[in-house]
Amino acid sequence: MFRYLAALAWPVGMAIILGAAYLASRGSRAIALTTAGIDSGLRNGAVGSANRAAGSSNHSAGRHQSRRAASASSVAEGVASSATLVVVAAAGAVATFGLMCLLGVLVVHQGPAIDKPVFHWIVNHQVHAVAAAMNRLTKIGDTWTVWGAAAAAGVCIAVASRNRRWLAPVSLISLIVVDHYTTIALRHVFHRIGPPTSPLGTYPSGGCDRCIVFYGLIAYLLWREFSGKRSTAIWAAAAVAALGFNEAFSRVYLSKHWLTDALSGLIYGGLLLAGYILALRAAAGRAAPAMSDSPQRAVPAGTSSPADPDGLKPTAGPEGLVT
Repeated sequence: MFRYLAALAWPVGMAIILGAAYLASRGSRAIALTTAGIDSGLRNGAVGSANRAAGSSNHSAGRHQSRRAASASSVAEGVASSATLVVVAAAGAVATFGLMCLLGVLVVHQGPAIDKPVFHWIVNHQVHAVAAAMNRLTKIGDTWTVWGAAAAAGVCIAVASRNRRWLAPVSLISLIVVDHYTTIALRHVFHRIGPPTSPLGTYPSGGCDRCIVFYGLIAYLLWREFSGKRSTAIWAAAAVAALGFNEAFSRVYLSKHWLTDALSGLIYGGLLLAGYILALRAAAGRAAPAMSDSPQRAVPAGTSSPADPDGLKPTAGPEGLVT
């Protein structure tokens, strides 16, 4: 009977993650309903201002010149923002490296007291059918699997983006470089040998790290570009947490990593992901809030609206111009 206790940890962990996401999403609905009207009003005001500005333009040649100037300005802005993203992300990686070095000293010296009993207990109570399933599920965190997912996501998000098409490719490509070399630096500092069944396992777990930082960044980019809703962010975070938990459990259950290596990999990936989210916000600003799906209320005649703050309707001038 005890041999199934370790196997039950996987469905229990998944249930806890999904249950927490469900409770958090229910709590966010009231906040979303409160802010929906405000966000919709601000967007309508912006649309109305843009329409009035477009109606006052009479020369197509001037519009073409302004478009060329805006295009050149956007290219320069994209280059500057890309440089900002890379610099801030590199600074975050340096800070993460320092924190992981401090954690590594604790793991290397105190970790065996936890790791060895867990390793022996799992080896003696391993279920072959569960091990076969975990052997497939653990490939989600393999290097080339994650890098392929990052490349595909970068291309797809760039094609579907409404603006800042450079954002996803630059962030994901730079993450491949930053994560790879930061991990190599950590493994040069800590030459920790893995379990007897997998001596190449090192500190921290690369599979756990990649599941959190790469899938987490892909989820954040998708949410930022196509949603912006609080409830979507909660479920996206839950999906990334489930992938990280699956990778950590499978690595430990298959004795590919010590327990403390897997937990350290989750922390490592979370720190890198936090640094990249800060870098994206520094380079491109915060994500725009999602538009409300609720219908707009009719505005009585003679009263002000977000698009017409003075409560006046546009009238036609003597030459057909809108005044």
